[in-house]
Amino acid sequence: MTLSDTFLDSEDVHPIDVVETLAEHNAWDFDRITEDQIAMAVEGQWRTYSITLAWSAHDETLRLICTFEMDPPEESLAALHDILNRTNDMVWSGCFTYWREQRLMVWRYGLVLNGNQIAGSEQVDRMIGDAVTSAERFYPAFQLACWGGQSPERAMDVAIAGAYGRA
Repeated sequence: MTLSDTFLDSEDVHPIDVVETLAEHNAWDFDRITEDQIAMAVEGQWRTYSITLAWSAHDETLRLICTFEMDPPEESLAALHDILNRTNDMVWSGCFTYWREQRLMVWRYGLVLNGNQIAGSEQVDRMIGDAVTSAERFYPAFQLACWGGQSPERAMDVAIAGAYGRA
């Protein structure tokens, strides 16, 4: 028996219920699309991020997808792919990808909860926080590489450390 089994019966707590409670607490706009999926908007410094969390009972995974629009010029796609590789080498809790057809930058993460584990509000809050923090951290680098004429290596200089304060 796991520690979480001692306190809660997993049938009583649905992972998306935890997300919904967290969204209400933070006053985020959200829509409970289905019992197993919720979409919300989270305001960042650079963008408003669309965040979707979905529960898959089949593989016992809570999936998070954080997106923002991005439509780089065709001639910048090689630089974008280069900077995505550099970015993903620097992060551990998820990864970026670019969905070209949808013109979306995407942060993906999956929390595996096998054996009837329960996603606590702290875990879900951390998942969402990591997604927004990563998007905020690397957004300027993506912009510099795609529209600013900077090499991916040079553009990454702005993403080396977390930002402190506001200009």
